Amino acid sequence: MHKTSFDFEAPIADLYQQLEKVKQAAEKTKVDMSATVAEIENKIATTKQNLYTHLNGWQRVQISRHPERPYTLDYISMICEDFIEMHGDRTVKDDKAIVGGFASIGGQTVMIIGHQKGKNTKDRQYRNFGMANPEGYRKALRLMKLAEKFNKPVITLIDTPGAYPGLEAEERGQGEAIARNLLEMSVLKVPILCFVVGEGASGGALGIGIGDRVYMLENSWYSVISPENCSTILWRSWDFKEKAADCLKLSATEMLQNGLIDGIIPEPLGGAHLDSATIAQTIKEKILTDLKELKLLCTEVLVSKRIDKFCAMGVTVES
Repeated sequence: MHKTSFDFEAPIADLYQQLEKVKQAAEKTKVDMSATVAEIENKIATTKQNLYTHLNGWQRVQISRHPERPYTLDYISMICEDFIEMHGDRTVKDDKAIVGGFASIGGQTVMIIGHQKGKNTKDRQYRNFGMANPEGYRKALRLMKLAEKFNKPVITLIDTPGAYPGLEAEERGQGEAIARNLLEMSVLKVPILCFVVGEGASGGALGIGIGDRVYMLENSWYSVISPENCSTILWRSWDFKEKAADCLKLSATEMLQNGLIDGIIPEPLGGAHLDSATIAQTIKEKILTDLKELKLLCTEVLVSKRIDKFCAMGVTVES
């Protein structure tokens, strides 16, 4: 039976309940109800198609936060043949909200780095809900420089509600750590591919988001601020989060239209959590295809194109 997490999926849940009741009645009475079953199944398919192809910004934000949605370590296990996790920033400690290490994808060695949320309450606390401290971004940068040293491409998976806003994070230089990553990633001498696989909020996402190619999953979001916080600032209440989500233009389609990303990775109907193996395979194919293209560029051209790409964002020409 279909399990729904969100209010807008209620029509689908109702149809699944009807289907279950018809099947139970058919089994109990031994009456042939195959025609009714087929009719409800067709209605489910049609409802799903109509619902998931016309989602608004807030609904996509909800799907991006689905608790069963795959996280960085899930993708690593499905995409990589092997993975050696590396720890610590060599200054403070090992930030569990960001994971990274050398991995093999299609026989190629890469450095893969990403935000990691938790699967349950204990794990979420351990991972700080995917919100990295300065040492997390410094760990990420250390691994990127290591990849550069051995001439290995960098893959980043972005999924965070934002950098950790606590007092201790600010004391240890949260802003400087993220700014340093932006600077260093812009001139890193190896190919960088970035994938927003869930939430992409503010500098917390951008801290590992400067790449030669930046992609978003269909039901992910990428914005300077979350809809809830935007609503709180503008309207002094969380009640306008749906309006804020629309105003922020945070969906993959809107980000692509505004020239802020390079492409959209399609998800299975209903979200990546319904068929994580398929979405992982799609990401893997995209990685291998892009790396093949980017490796043909000399270092100077690679870095120059990356800088030009980000410098061109937000530029307007008045006629």
